Amino acid sequence: MSLEVILVFVILGATIILFITEFFPIDKIAFALIGALALLGLTSPEEAISGFSNPATITVLCLMIIAIGLEENGVIEMLTHAIKRLKILPLILVTPLFMIISATISSFISTTAVVIIFIKIVSQLSERFNFSLSRLLMPISFAGILGGSCTLMGTSTNLLVNSISEKLGAERFSFFEFSLYGLVFLAIGIVFISIASKWLPKEKHEIDTEYELNKYIYTLSIAENSEIIGKSIGEIEDFDENSIKPLKLIRDGKVIHAPGKYINLKEGDYIIVMSDLEHINAATHDKKFSIPNKKDVSEEIDSNKEAEVSDLNKLQYVEVLILPGSNLIGKTLGTLRNISLEGAYPIAIQKRRNIRNTKERLLRKSMDKIRTKPGDRILLEMQENDIAKLHNLENIAILNQHEYKEEKSTVKKTISFSILLGVIALASTGLTSILLASIAGVTAMLLTKSISLEEIYTKINWQIIFLLAGMIPLGIAMNNTGTDVWISEQLLALFSNQKPIIILGLLFGFTMLLSGTISNNATAIIMTPIAISIASGLNLPLKPFILAVMFAANFSFFTPVGYQTNALIYGTGVYKFKHFLLIGGLLSIILWIVATLLLSTLLVH
Repeated sequence: MSLEVILVFVILGATIILFITEFFPIDKIAFALIGALALLGLTSPEEAISGFSNPATITVLCLMIIAIGLEENGVIEMLTHAIKRLKILPLILVTPLFMIISATISSFISTTAVVIIFIKIVSQLSERFNFSLSRLLMPISFAGILGGSCTLMGTSTNLLVNSISEKLGAERFSFFEFSLYGLVFLAIGIVFISIASKWLPKEKHEIDTEYELNKYIYTLSIAENSEIIGKSIGEIEDFDENSIKPLKLIRDGKVIHAPGKYINLKEGDYIIVMSDLEHINAATHDKKFSIPNKKDVSEEIDSNKEAEVSDLNKLQYVEVLILPGSNLIGKTLGTLRNISLEGAYPIAIQKRRNIRNTKERLLRKSMDKIRTKPGDRILLEMQENDIAKLHNLENIAILNQHEYKEEKSTVKKTISFSILLGVIALASTGLTSILLASIAGVTAMLLTKSISLEEIYTKINWQIIFLLAGMIPLGIAMNNTGTDVWISEQLLALFSNQKPIIILGLLFGFTMLLSGTISNNATAIIMTPIAISIASGLNLPLKPFILAVMFAANFSFFTPVGYQTNALIYGTGVYKFKHFLLIGGLLSIILWIVATLLLSTLLVH
């Protein structure tokens, strides 16, 4: 093994660990990867930045823009509007119907964009028709993944695999070339999930129970003239494991972690605690503590002679989910408290769960310095009548739902939908490549003013673009250094006495496992060159091995971290990891077996 191959393995291992732990944001990891490959001479500087001009990257960017235009002009909502009339159907029928609609749309539009829209729609239906969010969100996410696997433009993974395999001399896939396999997998998924949905959580989503608000983190300050000034933490009856748990004390800019019970409190101290709404309300009502910068509602009512105390009951706690593309991403809670949020006041934040997101990790910074990311949930306090205004905030999902309707221009709907159909027609008939068709679609969107450049700049999920641009050079480095050949040689030696169908199945299974750990796009970039090398070394057709990577990289159902849509529905808080592991894991095993048998039919020359 050469030094260059060792360096590639070191970089690859470090990248996987960073992806798993989420120690840095995805885009930062990707850019560091570009720098490492270029500085170590594993790629030329031009090759290191080639991911930004790669056809797959540009195609994904263009399809994202088209999806944003469709959403902004109400096309996606128009396509799914009919499902709001399904209250007469039993849930066992609603589930497969939702899955079919989600899969169909996801075959031609970004799966992530579709699932974001469905999160909003399903949340509204849950409130109106009194059923649990959990009974539909996971089926919709899984169906979107399966539907996106049916066409070449359905997911960025398919585009990446096709681009890499074509560059390495393998055949280029047509638009519907593998659709039949995808439809088989989709049918299996719909039947299985429709049956398995009875084991999903059945409790209706409630903000004070299902979301376990005791896990919310609050920053409290010692109120002026508070009776607890001078008392030790141990002397305050509100402080214990079951009511208000002190986690950090901030005094004169210094942080005391896990403050002991003998520490005396002073005016001006800030205490970061873990508690629920009931205990926090009681503590602030008794004037022992206050929430920094929070408006004193009781004083406001006293100053208004016509207001009545009953108006306090109109204050509502509303929980919102931060979605990709939101303008709130990257802002701290302190910043959000100082900007206009349609009359809402941010009280607390619950970070999206991941492998690093322990309580201690969350509390290394002052509460006001914690930055929001997609999948985080923010608890807002606002007047009930103002809740509908939250829909003016882009790319959030209100988990405490209130029906809201906004009429979109019929002309813009028609134009946007026609542009989508034109892109699909050009790409599927082979008149142009998907890249050219998608560029033409974006051009048409801009010329018809169906989308503005400002909307593109603010709503594109640039993390995905940087991920693609950063990971593509890693594939080039593996090819330049012969790392992919070295890996395939070791695997060929290991598989020397195995039947081709066994090798194909092992490749599919390993790719699926890897995709459940890191992103599906990163998995596709790593595994595609290896699959081609194995097939070439065995003198077997390349197509089944390439398709194995393509499908397996998408089928990361058993964890919530491999595919962005799973991470989003996991961020709503209605599922636990075990639901993905058990239900998604069993579906993955079934698809693994079926896919291996189906693709093995292509092994014959």
